[in-house]
Amino acid sequence: MRARWAVLSSVADQGVAALTNILVLVAAARLSTLADFARFSAVYLVFTVLLGVSGAYTGQPLVLKRGGGTETRGACRSAVAFTLLAAASLGALLAAVCLLVPGDTARALMMLGLVLPVVLGQDAVRYAFSTLQQPHLALLSDLLRLACVLGALGTQVYGASPARLIALWGLSALPALLLSAALLHRATAGAPMALRPLLRRGHLGQRFTVEFGVGNATSQLSVLGLSAVGNPLLVGALRGATTLFGPLNVLFTSATSFGPPLLGRITDERRRVRATAALAAVLAATAALWTTALALLPDRAGRQLLGDTWSVAAALLPATGSQYAAMAVGTCGLLALRMLDPRTTLAIQVVFSLTAVAFLAGGYVLGGVQGAAWGLFLGSLCKAVVTWIRVSRLRRRPAAPREDVSAAALPAAP
Repeated sequence: MRARWAVLSSVADQGVAALTNILVLVAAARLSTLADFARFSAVYLVFTVLLGVSGAYTGQPLVLKRGGGTETRGACRSAVAFTLLAAASLGALLAAVCLLVPGDTARALMMLGLVLPVVLGQDAVRYAFSTLQQPHLALLSDLLRLACVLGALGTQVYGASPARLIALWGLSALPALLLSAALLHRATAGAPMALRPLLRRGHLGQRFTVEFGVGNATSQLSVLGLSAVGNPLLVGALRGATTLFGPLNVLFTSATSFGPPLLGRITDERRRVRATAALAAVLAATAALWTTALALLPDRAGRQLLGDTWSVAAALLPATGSQYAAMAVGTCGLLALRMLDPRTTLAIQVVFSLTAVAFLAGGYVLGGVQGAAWGLFLGSLCKAVVTWIRVSRLRRRPAAPREDVSAAALPAAP
């Protein structure tokens, strides 16, 4: 497949996958009361963390494979089979535990456990297609999933329970999984399958999982923790606000996925860093413009978009918009570090993920949900500032041989 069309297919696939997640949350908000959307969001947040762990452990090491030989095709089959087995085991355990726990949230978590192999398996095949340099097959699968999930949720009426919405969302991915599995089987026919290397000590996915855990999962799980001990509506409010910024997530993912190979064409290191800084300014300005547009959205239109959740989400727009502007700067700073010295990113992720959690908790104690949102902004701002300070220091050190970093080592959008 030609490089240009491969890139276009990959970008389109990222966009379709992100759009699916956005529309699922929008549909759930429109179909749910404020309390039920908070429960749905809490369960969906658990899925997001599990999806990130799955991608870090099996997906990211897989896309580092090169070539379309038997070894690579076998690795694709092994990664997908491992994901399905692990998801089935974890899902069965989650469903069994939640079966014994009362409440709507527990029932929704039980449904998540039952559909976990379907949703994680379909995502694993996306990584396999990327590794096989056939992103158009991933795009085809994700288009089918988008159509099925919209059709399934479109049949529901206001007041649908979180458990029902989770079940419909998960099962709607089954046609896409079956299609992907058939296409993958044809593409990897005859290749051997080996699961034991994925469990060996030193497997690259273990490092990626740690980096995801400290970089993303920590702050997400802290939101769940605060909602459990404090205001249960916290998750729904923050998730509703971030749903409005879904298009920016697509831009950030595209920048981290396709930025390294494009910026790598600039031979001069100084110009490369300046180009990354310019990208940060453009993305931050885009976040500011998007926040302004959402703030000017009529209340009636907002309620049609998010239903009962609009009122709390709209109140968080200044804080969430500021957070996304800071995230734009920080994301591009990490992108610059990956090109200068990829070994420096893990320490920054560890320190400032914990910092963000501290600001989140402190903000919640001082100002409730609003304070928590501003706490997330402060955490993102500190991370962005320190990241670019680190870039500046690396730029001033004596030149050293640079390790090539593959853009494929960066996570794909869910």
